[in-house]
Amino acid sequence: MTTTAFRTDVVSAMTDLLFTPGLELSEAVDRHFAPDYRQRTDGRWDDRSEFTAHIAHLRGIVAGGSIRVLDELVQGDLYADRHIIDVDKTDGSSVRMEVYLFGEFAADGRFRRIEETTLMLQGTDGDRNIGSAR
Repeated sequence: MTTTAFRTDVVSAMTDLLFTPGLELSEAVDRHFAPDYRQRTDGRWDDRSEFTAHIAHLRGIVAGGSIRVLDELVQGDLYADRHIIDVDKTDGSSVRMEVYLFGEFAADGRFRRIEETTLMLQGTDGDRNIGSAR
């Protein structure tokens, strides 16, 4: 069970990762993700370094956006949510994804594991893999 008062969530993590341009990527990742972090998006597993490379890529194509949680549940060290993420890209296009997320917290309140499935609501066929693009 989580033993600290701090506990991250998807809005805080995604805001720091994608929508706070002055925040260094390494600081954002360290703030929200444990050293042994793993993520599976639409069936593809990434370790923390692969996840960080994915976010670095997104930072190059994302101009702004927002995230809205529709459902959220925390039980002990387990986390689940359903959220909509709207991304404004640097090329002027936009993407809207609905995400179903299940996660686990490390003892320090950061994410240790996330497994998610995405559903594109708006965007082009080329945007379908934005959740795992590099």
